[in-house]
Amino acid sequence: MRTQRVFVYEYLSGGGLVGGEDGDDEELLEEGIAMRDALLEDLADVPWLRVSAATGSGPVPAMAGVHWARPREQESPHDFVLRQAASHDLSWIVAPETGGLLGCMRKLVGPMRWIGCDSVAIRVASSKLATLEHLARHGLPTPLDACSAREATRWVVKPDDGAGALHTRVHDALADAKADLRQRQRMNASATLEPWVEGEAMSLSLLCGRQRTELLSVNRQQLRLAADGAVHFSGVCHGAIGLDDARAALLQRLARDVALALPGLRGCVGIDLVWHPVRGPVLIEVNPRLTSAFVGLSQRLGRRLALEALEPFARLEVLHAA
Repeated sequence: MRTQRVFVYEYLSGGGLVGGEDGDDEELLEEGIAMRDALLEDLADVPWLRVSAATGSGPVPAMAGVHWARPREQESPHDFVLRQAASHDLSWIVAPETGGLLGCMRKLVGPMRWIGCDSVAIRVASSKLATLEHLARHGLPTPLDACSAREATRWVVKPDDGAGALHTRVHDALADAKADLRQRQRMNASATLEPWVEGEAMSLSLLCGRQRTELLSVNRQQLRLAADGAVHFSGVCHGAIGLDDARAALLQRLARDVALALPGLRGCVGIDLVWHPVRGPVLIEVNPRLTSAFVGLSQRLGRRLALEALEPFARLEVLHAA
């Protein structure tokens, strides 16, 4: 295999996060740096890889074999990614779906140099409502089904293309939820309303390929509801359910069903769900990219997961070049 030049760009740590107004910037940046470094640790010192990684203005860790690239002064994230992608064989972009950002980055990089999900999977998963409607059409359990609507005692309003739990609020009355939704729509904010599913918040870490979807870890999401209904995300407990647990077999089948419904899922992917005490798993959203649950997972499993995810794309690139 010839040497492959790979560009790693994590949006938040690569200069994309510029002075927000939510007060969450520092926490988001820490998550971004952790994802970037976990990915790079898996790719560092691989003989057939030359890895470049994006960084903003802050310091960078010493990683053998990693070249650090910074945006030029006044260079936009889109222009920076376009410039770097042109000089690399492959690009691994970790960016939120918000505002169509991830999908836009894929267009800039181009399908032959892109590491990750295809454009259809990204487009569907970039909308929480579109994702649930799509999965429901394939017979998978979601908050949109009749059972959830009938049993609901609370409702949640959240950004339709948001990341994490930012701007997510739970309401005890449907009328209040609808008023919240209307207010966001008046402000031209992306928003969706759905029944709040009671139960244990979980996430699945997957490695998706053309022939196989592997469940790597079943995680517990640490969520807290404030008195005003605001939802706060405080991290992930990895491996909360062992893969030898009886529930894991059902979750593995569910993961495969999601991959069949969205056949363009590739590489490191996350699924958020709630384990309802009676109904079992109910799907909440699909993250068509590497997520914060990936951090520490390679070490725990004793595998270079990012390298495993990258290898199929590298082989395709070689064939294309030939």
